[in-house]
Amino acid sequence: MEFTVNKSDLVRELGLSQGVVEKKTTIPILSNVLIEARDGQILLTATDLELGIRSACPAKVKKEGSGTVPAKKLLDYVRLLPDAEITIKFLENHWAQITCGRSRTKMAGMSRESFPELPPMPPASAEIPAGLLSSMIVRTIFAISAEESRFTLNGALLLLKPASSIMVSTDGHRLAFVETMKDVEKAGENLRVLVPKKAMAEILRLAQETGDGKAIIAGDENHLFFEFGSRLLISRKLTGNFPDYDRVLPKDNTQTAQLSRDEIKAAVERVAQFADERSRAIRLQFTPGEVKVFTSSVETGESEESVPTNYAGPEIDIGFNAQYLLDFLRVVPGEEVCFRLKDQRSAGELTPAGGPESFHYRYIVMPMRI
Repeated sequence: MEFTVNKSDLVRELGLSQGVVEKKTTIPILSNVLIEARDGQILLTATDLELGIRSACPAKVKKEGSGTVPAKKLLDYVRLLPDAEITIKFLENHWAQITCGRSRTKMAGMSRESFPELPPMPPASAEIPAGLLSSMIVRTIFAISAEESRFTLNGALLLLKPASSIMVSTDGHRLAFVETMKDVEKAGENLRVLVPKKAMAEILRLAQETGDGKAIIAGDENHLFFEFGSRLLISRKLTGNFPDYDRVLPKDNTQTAQLSRDEIKAAVERVAQFADERSRAIRLQFTPGEVKVFTSSVETGESEESVPTNYAGPEIDIGFNAQYLLDFLRVVPGEEVCFRLKDQRSAGELTPAGGPESFHYRYIVMPMRI
């Protein structure tokens, strides 16, 4: 196999594969990227057996074929080359000969025969704007459980209905819910899938590269497929039943406080410096016209902040994990946020204040006893 490719094209596509390539593996081939040259382009494929990515870029193909080389080593080296065309030729011993200007390098590769085959993409189930999918992921990915034993919570629920798209994530202590009323093109019935967290992180990167394009979603018995133009992400499905999120969404949080997002975020960030490192617990005291944020620790000290609000209800003194609040406040759109409460023992709800009616974002946080 021999081909010539533009450096910037190769660096861009190799960069997208790095999140999928297995860094520490007992199977050496999974650290490699598969390169296939044919039809005026090269196809790059990487996988860790849970996640796979395939992308393409134009190339002058002198001789068709395929081979594998270490993905990170190739990217690190190619980045250092001058901005020019790069010629790569695979030799009989599976090594790759790389030529660029006056640079000549040989990189040890492995046989293509031992590289895992990725499943073909089935017919599309739905089509959604890449930017919309990305915005839903940004608002939910942080609430996914990190406990591997709770595997049904290791991803987010994606539900595509006739008139809306929903994404929900939870770790048992908090729940992020986002719904958009924009139409999504679907083939058949509602689509309901669990998307693993690692796949969501890669979707964000691919969606950013795609810009205003579409994400085509498909699935077979064991895999999910997300196609962004010439790039395809393949993920193993999460199995199991996602919790009934409707039962968690509060129905009677009638006490509402509207605050400046930046002011409350800054206050929580400062006070959290003195919170217990393990529990990250802080207290919020809601009184008419004011919200006090405070914490105290024998080891680190104490801190108190005051933020103005339009709150006019009864006094509510409630504890929250500071990190949980900050995760929401760092991604919520708009300049104002609403706290909706019932009492100090019930879950609190945070939402953007106002915003388009076609976009609903709700964040539920369980209180802490302090």
